[in-house]
Amino acid sequence: MLKLLISLLGALVAAGQLPAATNLAFAPTNPPPATAPAADDPVEKEYKKIMEADDAAQAEVDQWIRDNDAAVAKGAGVPTADMRRRIRDRFAPIRTAYEDFIQRHPDHARARVAFGSFLNDIQDEQGAQEQWEKALALNPKDPAVLNNLANLYGHVGPVKKSFEYYAKAIELNPREPVYYDNFGTTVFLFRKDAMEFYGITEQQVYDKALELYSNALKLDPANFPLASDVAQTYYGIKPLRLEDALKAWTNTLALAHDEVEREGVYLHFARLKLQADRFPEVRAHLAAVTNEMYAVLKNRISHNLDEQELKSKDTNAPPVAPEKKE
Repeated sequence: MLKLLISLLGALVAAGQLPAATNLAFAPTNPPPATAPAADDPVEKEYKKIMEADDAAQAEVDQWIRDNDAAVAKGAGVPTADMRRRIRDRFAPIRTAYEDFIQRHPDHARARVAFGSFLNDIQDEQGAQEQWEKALALNPKDPAVLNNLANLYGHVGPVKKSFEYYAKAIELNPREPVYYDNFGTTVFLFRKDAMEFYGITEQQVYDKALELYSNALKLDPANFPLASDVAQTYYGIKPLRLEDALKAWTNTLALAHDEVEREGVYLHFARLKLQADRFPEVRAHLAAVTNEMYAVLKNRISHNLDEQELKSKDTNAPPVAPEKKE
């Protein structure tokens, strides 16, 4: 959660930064079957074994990356090329296991979903798309696969197809907040495509994205990262809807779990109110930020505040009276 918060605060560095498409959430890699297989089914046993090996490999690689990042911070660590090779070698037998299983059981839809997620994790988007499309052909009413494919289409195209797939996923499972969140992000990021697809104006695209986000929050009202995503969206809306943005960050603040998250929200308040020349409030928000991890962002906003306040004083200064001629 902390890592996500820091990522969101990156918006403070560049005005108008949009939510990243890579923040889109994919469906679970092991969706439940429509009909539970027998416990002693040898095919299901083999499938479960591959899934467990996949999870173990993912966990091990994650730990390698964390350990290496810590070592790099201390001036050591494994070179990037060596780390990539090590990771590739660790995942190779998992890929082979999936390929062998699917070759023998081509109609096992859940295995194709899981394999697609595995391929997506190792950045083989073309392979992931192929597996998910085949899984969808086997089970056209799987909302999770529709969501996953919609995410990919939003990234590699055609974007308009992602709109269709998100809508179908929501129709099949209207209680899943992730689908609304992803849909809203894609509509917001690809505004021109949304305008053409739905025949609406840019301001109506903003409204549509915000409505989708609102639906996600209604289903998951205590989700701080989700509320942060929604509030951050306002940075990309022109003209700025200041009061709506402040209300969104106020709602986010109420969900904060600790002082680190709260101070992150204070910086967003400061950033927004600076655009409205509400200088005393900006200083009050900055004064409430004491965590060292926010020092760079805080100093940058403070610098902008000083410059903007000085410029405002110069602009509001009374005109100089003309000299009297003798």
